[in-house]
Amino acid sequence: MTTLLNIDGLTKAYPGVVANDNVSFSIQPGEVHALLGENGAGKSTLVKMIYGLVKPDKGRMTLHGQPYEPAEPRAARAAGVAMVFQHFSLFDALNVAENIALGMEKPPAMRDLAARIREVSENYGLPLDPSRTVGDLSAGERQRVEIIRCLLQDPKLLIMDEPTSVLTPQEVEILFKTLRKLSAEGTAILYISHKLEEIRTLCDGATILRLGKVVDSCNPREKSASELAEMMVGTKLTPPSRPEAEPGEVVLEVTNLSVKSANPFGTSLKDISFTVREGEVLGIGGVAGNGQDELLSALSGETLAPNDAVRLRGESIGHMGPNPRRHIAVLTAPEERLGHAAAPDMSLIENALLTGAIRQGLVRNGFLNWPATRIFAESIIKQFDVRTPGAGNAARSLSGGNLQKFVIGREVLQKPEVLVVNQPTWGVDASAAAAIRQSILDLAENGTAVIVISQDLDELMEISDRFAALNEGRLSPPRPARGLTMEEIGLMMGGAHDMEVAHAEA
Repeated sequence: MTTLLNIDGLTKAYPGVVANDNVSFSIQPGEVHALLGENGAGKSTLVKMIYGLVKPDKGRMTLHGQPYEPAEPRAARAAGVAMVFQHFSLFDALNVAENIALGMEKPPAMRDLAARIREVSENYGLPLDPSRTVGDLSAGERQRVEIIRCLLQDPKLLIMDEPTSVLTPQEVEILFKTLRKLSAEGTAILYISHKLEEIRTLCDGATILRLGKVVDSCNPREKSASELAEMMVGTKLTPPSRPEAEPGEVVLEVTNLSVKSANPFGTSLKDISFTVREGEVLGIGGVAGNGQDELLSALSGETLAPNDAVRLRGESIGHMGPNPRRHIAVLTAPEERLGHAAAPDMSLIENALLTGAIRQGLVRNGFLNWPATRIFAESIIKQFDVRTPGAGNAARSLSGGNLQKFVIGREVLQKPEVLVVNQPTWGVDASAAAAIRQSILDLAENGTAVIVISQDLDELMEISDRFAALNEGRLSPPRPARGLTMEEIGLMMGGAHDMEVAHAEA
């Protein structure tokens, strides 16, 4: 079979780090090929070179046997290479057809485009209404918009970066059917994911990167998930664990919390109630866009809550903003890393100061203690294995997973009484995810009340004592996580609150 894409000796270096070092591998037509590696292994830089976003320092690529040197994404698309990014690039206020038209060089008349969108989306099992406003779509439907935009270009190679991070198990199955259909038609797929069971299910081959170099390749169907993880990190992984213990007193109590979303396309919270005890991990699941951001905002103090809706050890804190809540050890880590959890152009030292100033005593009499702030930042980097040339580097220079480790580590090291984290291991490799989960369990073991909001159900079942589900801004009554079946979880996520009330009463 003729090779579709051949990569030979690609090298790309940045100040202080070699992102890709003499990388070589090939992809055949119709092959689903996984690109595996830890955060910072060089996956993102590599696919950016393939897609024309970054120019390699050395090496060469061929596509269909011809030299391939895309100067920009437009040239890559013209050659038949398309990419679905981890972060969607859509305008909420525009409809589906308008968003897709913006990504096309010469879009047809809107009526013709709408008909084409319906035809292609139905053909590939991803039905879309071209007239729907994107702000009203679920995360899974938004991803469909990105995929259909690519498919309208008739790509020969489709690059997918963490495509299932915001999908329900049912949506993942639909996506996999689409990808298998594309593969059967001869489209090659370069697939990046940290969900190793998905890799084993979907992919025909895998290339493993470590520290920018190709260290191995395999047929992932012939390996276990743990074997794939160990190939990525080079060491044996230990699953997170903690001793069994009874939770202590109630630390955080939320009662009948109803808050209107500040985002016109967001989801308002409706009559939410729950408690979290000392040493307990409460897992909150749900499909993206069902009120997760609004809940974290209400717990962090970014959105003020009605009187007595949020209480810490019996005292009302709903009227407090973020800094007063930090002072009483209620800490949070939001989902959006760049721009919300971290300031992109500030150094890691400055980002450590932003949330650590109060708890770490980094400001005194109006003066910033920069030496102590540097020590704090460096301790985060060391204890959470953040891959960066130094604490003085800007937050945006880190890979997504390494920035996530820094953000979580920054809050964990401040010894919170309550920690609320949204998507703690989103886009994080297996080794780093295990380390983050273990740090959360260690906090709980030491008496912290922890709330983990996540779309990763395996993660929630691994670390949670109790589980609840958000659906359209409502929270199901929390239930013990042990013994819950995927069917029961699916019903909870789908809004079957009557069933949950019946279970709670029973």
